[in-house]
Amino acid sequence: MAHHVPEQEADRGAGTAGQLPARPQDGLPPRERLLAMLAIGLAMTLAVLDGAIVNVALPVMARDLAVGAGEAIFVVNAYQIAVTATLLPLASLGDSLGYRRVYLGGLVVFTAASVACALAPTLPLLIAARIAQGLGAAGIMSVNIALVRFVYPHRMIGRGVGNVALVVAVASAAGPTVAAAILSAASWPWLFLVNLPVGLVALLVASRTLPATPRSGARLDRPSALLNALTFGLLIIGIDGLGSAEGRPLALGAIGAALAVGTVFVRRQLRLPAPLLPVDLLRIPAFALSMATSIASFASQMVAYIALPFYFQDVLHLTSTETGFLLTPWPIAIAAMAPVSGRLADRFPPGLLGGLGLALLAAGLVAVILLPAAPSVPDIVWRLTLCGLGFGLFQAPNNKVIITSAPRERSGGASGMQSTARLTGQSLGAALVAVLFGLVHGAEPGRAVALALWSAVALAAAGALASVLRRPSAGSG
Repeated sequence: MAHHVPEQEADRGAGTAGQLPARPQDGLPPRERLLAMLAIGLAMTLAVLDGAIVNVALPVMARDLAVGAGEAIFVVNAYQIAVTATLLPLASLGDSLGYRRVYLGGLVVFTAASVACALAPTLPLLIAARIAQGLGAAGIMSVNIALVRFVYPHRMIGRGVGNVALVVAVASAAGPTVAAAILSAASWPWLFLVNLPVGLVALLVASRTLPATPRSGARLDRPSALLNALTFGLLIIGIDGLGSAEGRPLALGAIGAALAVGTVFVRRQLRLPAPLLPVDLLRIPAFALSMATSIASFASQMVAYIALPFYFQDVLHLTSTETGFLLTPWPIAIAAMAPVSGRLADRFPPGLLGGLGLALLAAGLVAVILLPAAPSVPDIVWRLTLCGLGFGLFQAPNNKVIITSAPRERSGGASGMQSTARLTGQSLGAALVAVLFGLVHGAEPGRAVALALWSAVALAAAGALASVLRRPSAGSG
């Protein structure tokens, strides 16, 4: 297995008086790198899969736990809020304690909480276990890209982030299928119990292969962590509530409160040398533009993911099974393009690659909007494949810019922001569809879908523009 520099030695990156700082090892040897990426891939699969797998089982859970559908939705929301609210504090903790420790700790909490979810006899206990599971998932997501920076040599970082993008794409696409397969043979608790053997294997491999990384030793800024949790928690609650006309005033109130708390939060961060919310990194143009690109692109994809099933079922009158099959080319194309995109990102300007990818996504979405009244299956498949290829081409170059435009010792903050941007974009996309569908309530389904897809085109185009405006930062590594 991998031979690592002990963590106390890895922490000597700053050096002592009169000595040059030790140069960190440039990645792991090939065999250790493969095993380390296996551990990262298994853990990321669990974290991403559990964000999507539960949706399919909500009606069954509601019946078994004798609660209403509205209450059961908190099983999904609790996980999402817990992840989003704790990503940045845990990323900051990774800078302080080492990314390996935070990753392993997150994996332990996630695996244990999965068992607690399976054994929960009531909805409140299930929600509590889902919050704990979200905390574990945040530990995994917050530092995964930061770890890739130490697993791969600098010349291959694009390939590393491409492999992570591949895992995220496959896990996201597989969620509904995996859930359906498990529920066809077992009860809903098994959705969580299957995490136990996979989590244990990931822990075994990760504990023996993930590299020790330099750590700052700085204490976690608890007031900032609290302000961060309130800001993002209220923001996600507000965004999720925008789709309901009855709950919209409360949702707008939550968003207003998030902005107020967020203002206090940002002002505090501006006074800190190593802020929890990495405003220091946002001063780097390439990093800030990458954040904007990421939010816009994931919002665009989520709008399409939600709107297209309505088009297939309400306009073309297809079954839910047929809808699932027709949506499959998109994530398959992402998975196919992700490793290719990672290799291209190590050879060509990432900003241009990302811009080209999002331009292809926008073109694919326009082609979907212009589908004939009675499209054939090939008509649909090639358009969604183009969308997936475009998104797959964009993702790895964008993630490479995010991680390499930040100083090496701020990799945790950069990694946390990358995951936060993805989740924020997905939440905004879902809320945008709900609001647009509400605005055209009573109109033909095709009109509502077209309006949503045109908004997705606009978001992809905005992301493409932000991407091509980027310039690589000097000396990033």
